[in-house]
Amino acid sequence: MDLFALPPVAAVLGGAYHALMGLSHLLEPAFGAGAAAAAVVAVTLVVRAALVPVGVSQARAERMRVRLAPRVAELRRRHRKDPEALQRATMQLYADEGTTPLAGCLPLLLQAPVVGVIYAVFVHAEIAGGANALLGHTLFGVPLGSSLVGVLSGGAPGVAAVVVLGALVLAVALVGELTRRAALPGGPLAVPSATPASVGAPGMQRALGALQFVTAAVACVVPLAAGLYLLVTVAWTLVQRILLRRRFPLDPAAPGGGPAIP
Repeated sequence: MDLFALPPVAAVLGGAYHALMGLSHLLEPAFGAGAAAAAVVAVTLVVRAALVPVGVSQARAERMRVRLAPRVAELRRRHRKDPEALQRATMQLYADEGTTPLAGCLPLLLQAPVVGVIYAVFVHAEIAGGANALLGHTLFGVPLGSSLVGVLSGGAPGVAAVVVLGALVLAVALVGELTRRAALPGGPLAVPSATPASVGAPGMQRALGALQFVTAAVACVVPLAAGLYLLVTVAWTLVQRILLRRRFPLDPAAPGGGPAIP
């Protein structure tokens, strides 16, 4: 069963296609052959700008989690032999404070449909009953519907395609590494006076560090257009987190730490 053939999904796909085509036509005088790529970047910036309030809520939730970490550690000590009681007590603690352990996941959940739609637009040869004209658009001569894995597995890959697609994946990985380094002790995303209770066990920290590169792995297999979205959004995320960390530092008692969370 083709999910994208379902009428509601097909309608969304067709609307996204026509919107990108219209935006590409508007940007063509300024960007020429790269107009469709510029349209994807513009859509990404609009989506991320719309999610700024969600990012602020995420920063507040992260600060709340750090503040509650000692109490969560105490609950773990008290209920170390009863996982169900620990889960109930932890959820009750977060409920009493008006937050949830999953509050920081909202930006990712909200962006997933956007990435999925962009991916679908650039992998379908036909959309809305006609040929997909976006597949003829390129970035530096590389079709927006191509992927690094697809190019490398398709026989003799073109040098331009490998360079452009490889550079995109490396750029995503580089931003991930910058994000990881920024979260190290002394970095702008670091937790002040970090302790296992406030930032989690070392194994969890290694897992979180590895997650920075999952996006780069995804960028290897999605079309170039979706990879552009991923690159812009991870760069936006890094800059936004640095700015919001200054506004809402994780150490509420730090001098100049900003206003208390209501």
